[in-house]
Amino acid sequence: MDDKILVKDELIGRNMRIIECTDPSFTNLSGIVVDETKNTFLIEVKNKQKRIAKNTATFEFEYNGKKIAVKGSRLINKPEDRIKKSR
Repeated sequence: MDDKILVKDELIGRNMRIIECTDPSFTNLSGIVVDETKNTFLIEVKNKQKRIAKNTATFEFEYNGKKIAVKGSRLINKPEDRIKKSR
Protein backbone atom coordinates (compact mmCIF):
# COMPACT_ATOMS: atom_id res chain seq x y z
CA MET A 1 0.00 0.00 0.00
CA ASP A 2 1.49 3.35 -1.04
CA ASP A 3 0.36 5.25 2.04
CA LYS A 4 2.63 3.07 4.22
CA ILE A 5 5.64 4.30 2.26
CA LEU A 6 4.42 7.90 2.39
CA VAL A 7 3.92 7.81 6.17
CA LYS A 8 7.60 6.91 6.57
CA ASP A 9 8.98 9.54 4.20
CA GLU A 10 9.86 13.24 4.40
CA LEU A 11 6.78 15.39 3.78
CA ILE A 12 8.27 18.90 3.88
CA GLY A 13 8.36 20.30 0.36
CA ARG A 14 5.56 18.06 -0.94
CA ASN A 15 2.35 19.31 -2.50
CA MET A 16 -0.63 18.59 -0.29
CA ARG A 17 -4.39 18.98 -0.47
CA ILE A 18 -6.78 18.66 2.45
CA ILE A 19 -9.59 16.41 1.27
CA GLU A 20 -11.54 16.20 4.55
CA CYS A 21 -11.38 18.32 7.68
CA THR A 22 -13.39 18.95 10.82
CA ASP A 23 -13.08 22.66 9.95
CA PRO A 24 -14.87 23.08 6.60
CA SER A 25 -12.84 26.20 5.76
CA PHE A 26 -9.76 23.98 5.33
CA THR A 27 -11.41 21.42 3.03
CA ASN A 28 -9.91 21.47 -0.50
CA LEU A 29 -7.12 23.80 0.61
CA SER A 30 -3.89 22.94 -1.18
CA GLY A 31 -0.32 24.08 -0.92
CA ILE A 32 3.22 23.05 -0.07
CA VAL A 33 4.25 21.67 3.30
CA VAL A 34 6.85 24.11 4.68
CA ASP A 35 7.13 22.75 8.24
CA GLU A 36 5.92 19.87 10.33
CA THR A 37 5.68 19.25 14.06
CA LYS A 38 4.44 16.21 15.95
CA ASN A 39 0.81 17.34 15.69
CA THR A 40 0.65 19.95 12.90
CA PHE A 41 1.57 20.87 9.34
CA LEU A 42 2.44 24.38 8.25
CA ILE A 43 1.44 24.80 4.62
CA GLU A 44 1.99 27.68 2.25
CA VAL A 45 -1.15 28.62 0.36
CA LYS A 46 -1.08 31.58 -2.03
CA ASN A 47 1.89 33.21 -0.26
CA LYS A 48 0.27 32.79 3.17
CA GLN A 49 1.04 30.17 5.78
CA LYS A 50 -1.63 28.14 7.52
CA ARG A 51 -1.18 25.66 10.37
CA ILE A 52 -3.45 22.64 10.56
CA ALA A 53 -3.70 19.91 13.17
CA LYS A 54 -2.93 16.50 11.71
CA ASN A 55 -5.66 14.67 13.63
CA THR A 56 -8.42 16.87 12.20
CA ALA A 57 -7.97 16.08 8.51
CA THR A 58 -7.33 13.63 5.71
CA PHE A 59 -4.55 14.74 3.39
CA GLU A 60 -3.73 13.97 -0.21
CA PHE A 61 -0.05 14.13 -1.17
CA GLU A 62 1.62 13.97 -4.56
CA TYR A 63 4.13 11.14 -4.28
CA ASN A 64 6.11 9.65 -7.18
CA GLY A 65 3.58 10.93 -9.69
CA LYS A 66 0.61 9.53 -7.76
CA LYS A 67 -1.92 11.11 -5.44
CA ILE A 68 -2.08 9.30 -2.12
CA ALA A 69 -4.62 9.98 0.62
CA VAL A 70 -3.68 9.43 4.26
CA LYS A 71 -5.53 10.17 7.48
CA GLY A 72 -3.70 12.73 9.58
CA SER A 73 -3.93 10.51 12.64
CA ARG A 74 -1.47 8.13 10.92
CA LEU A 75 1.05 10.98 10.65
CA ILE A 76 1.04 12.01 14.31
CA ASN A 77 4.63 11.68 15.45
CA LYS A 78 7.72 13.81 15.36
CA PRO A 79 8.86 13.82 11.73
CA GLU A 80 12.34 12.58 12.62
CA ASP A 81 10.91 9.72 14.69
CA ARG A 82 8.43 8.74 12.00
CA ILE A 83 11.22 8.57 9.41
CA LYS A 84 13.58 6.64 11.73
CA LYS A 85 10.98 3.93 12.33
CA SER A 86 11.14 2.98 8.65
CA ARG A 87 14.85 2.09 8.80
